[in-house]
Amino acid sequence: MFYRSLLLPDLRMSLDENDRDGMREFCHALHPAIVAEVLEELSPQDLWKVLSSSDATNQAVIFGFLDPNRQVEIVDVADRKEFTKLIEEMAADERVDFLGRLDEEHVEAILPLMAQAERTDIRKLLSYPEGSAGALMTTEYASLPAALTVAEAFDQLQRQAPDSETIYYIYIVNDERRLNGIVTIRQLILAKRTAKLADIMRRDVLSVRVDDDKEFVASEMARYDFIAIPVVDNQNRLCGIVTHDDAIDVIQDEAQEDAMRQAAVQPLEESYMDTPLLVMARKRGVWLVVLLCAAFGNAALLKRYEWISSQYKWLQFFVPLVLASGGNAGSQAATLVIREIHGRHLTRREKFSLVGHELRVAMILGVCMMLVALTGAFSLVPKLEALIVGLTVFSMVFVGTLTGSSLPILFKQLGMDPALMSNPLIAALSDLIGVFVFYHAALYLVG
Repeated sequence: MFYRSLLLPDLRMSLDENDRDGMREFCHALHPAIVAEVLEELSPQDLWKVLSSSDATNQAVIFGFLDPNRQVEIVDVADRKEFTKLIEEMAADERVDFLGRLDEEHVEAILPLMAQAERTDIRKLLSYPEGSAGALMTTEYASLPAALTVAEAFDQLQRQAPDSETIYYIYIVNDERRLNGIVTIRQLILAKRTAKLADIMRRDVLSVRVDDDKEFVASEMARYDFIAIPVVDNQNRLCGIVTHDDAIDVIQDEAQEDAMRQAAVQPLEESYMDTPLLVMARKRGVWLVVLLCAAFGNAALLKRYEWISSQYKWLQFFVPLVLASGGNAGSQAATLVIREIHGRHLTRREKFSLVGHELRVAMILGVCMMLVALTGAFSLVPKLEALIVGLTVFSMVFVGTLTGSSLPILFKQLGMDPALMSNPLIAALSDLIGVFVFYHAALYLVG
């Protein structure tokens, strides 16, 4: 916001005066992210006018920082040939992501203007399923044969570097592009210039498959602290690499989606303010209706036990307390378990261990909350009734934790997103169980 208010007036003045030099200086003097932030305040026509004053390489960098919706808006106002040059300068993965957001008519109008090699690469990357490693990867990487010496490798890298997104990792491949090893720039710098790559490369290369889920790819990169990870096909041929910046984007997107699902909101495809009101209402309303139906079930259960409430009026005083205990414990367990299993392939033993760990914690928490509930209930009702409240609170903490920890794992086992088991839904399920347990405990001990 600071940069917008400071720089926008001068930029508008340059536009009014058609000062191409001033607009070019604006694009080159500042960080591309700051330039993009200011440009988003302009109309699509003015935005392209400023952007086109710079060279294609700088255009592509700035363009990558623009909001996806603004990127699409520029297509209709930009000069088609100049815009094609911009796309050719973009990183392969960013280029494919952008073209994937365009309709088929625009894509078919742009592709014929690009070089044959670029078109082939784009069509290949677009063919991979959305959300897979193949759709996330870039084909701009450095690769060398194992027979080269370190000195020869540096000569080759000088030619490959301008077209590679990162050259920290150099992938060693054979004539059929099968991945045989990996060498880092650090290794090359420290090695003797006469050493062969085959002698210094690491052969046990960790890689992912083109059809692996992007969330799994990002978790593998985070697990091993990789800057990039190679992507191979079923014959171990190197197809591309996924870089750390793309992995960060995946992690951020997945975190946002999980946060929305756990709040019982369907994930938004656009930003909050750009999402139409009806779409926003639909994405929130679906879950609200589901939760309302669950609440009706709770109301029906309470009505069934109305005769008990009329006979033991003290029960209704503690219903909110009992329900809150189970719902809160279940929500805590669900949040922690979803976080723990996020992007992981759990073994059967790990699943039981995870649930068992949560239940041990539930025993400790249940005892603590039972003592607190007993202390509070003793000041309001006789000892036996207070004991019922305390025991029910203990039971609900245990049941809520069991529900919150096991259901996300069950969803994961069924191939569904564990975050679908939202905190409000966990609370609703715990409420149903809580009413049943509380009233039946009262019937058994008092009735």
